[in-house]
Amino acid sequence: TCAPGAPRGTATSLRYADPQPVVIAGYDGHAMEPFLSRDGRYLFFNDLNAPWVDTDLRFAERIDATHFRYLGKLEGANSRKLDGVATMDRAGRFYFVSMRDYDRTRISLFGGVFADGKVANVRPLAGLSRERPRYIDFDLDVSPDGEHLYFVDGRFGLLTPKEADIVVADREGEGFVPSPHSAAILRNVNTDALEYAPCISADGLTLLFTRTRPDRLMQASIYIAQRARPTDPFGPAARLVALEGHVEAPAFDADERAIYFHRKVGDRFAIFLAVRR
Repeated sequence: TCAPGAPRGTATSLRYADPQPVVIAGYDGHAMEPFLSRDGRYLFFNDLNAPWVDTDLRFAERIDATHFRYLGKLEGANSRKLDGVATMDRAGRFYFVSMRDYDRTRISLFGGVFADGKVANVRPLAGLSRERPRYIDFDLDVSPDGEHLYFVDGRFGLLTPKEADIVVADREGEGFVPSPHSAAILRNVNTDALEYAPCISADGLTLLFTRTRPDRLMQASIYIAQRARPTDPFGPAARLVALEGHVEAPAFDADERAIYFHRKVGDRFAIFLAVRR
């Protein structure tokens, strides 16, 4: 069975299954875009990312794999515009999406340093944006070693994305530059559907992401693509069929034996955990 927007013949996978709800004690709002710190201690997430909401980054401390204690909004990361989609490498270099200065600069990806429960030295990631109206880089994931950034180049209509593809960027100093090999690496991943919310494994051999069609935004599915070597293109993607419903934004746990993601449950987005088979 093909996911919405996937090419005919798209394969399926049971690699991650048995989803369980994640409880964030002390928090009862929307929970989206999960990311677990590389040491497994903190769960970062954001509330509803709808255009009419001032979306903020939040975090919680681990009790066990499916239970966390809410710590509040993430100090140093939030603005009066949308802030969300956290990711971080092993060195504590923290990256996220923010619309705080988009109207002026057309830049929506930012970096900083996470330490002592807050983000410091926040700065824009220059050199990645098209710097054109309606083009927004709206998702990202950094490799655990900090050497590669997978981000999403999106073209928006009035409120929602009309085009979205994943792009690979390589570290250059304190920033990143798009890889000249990005299109080749992702030739079996990007389609005329929307591909977004990338998540890369520590060895660079497994890519998780979300795919849907622009006209079916509430029918998103999570996919997995793999390769034999870090320099190879990813192979054709397979849909994780055990993750049912409207599911998005996969993120590995610390040992990559499970993934976190969010699912629409009734009128609320909530975080779930699925284990590797």
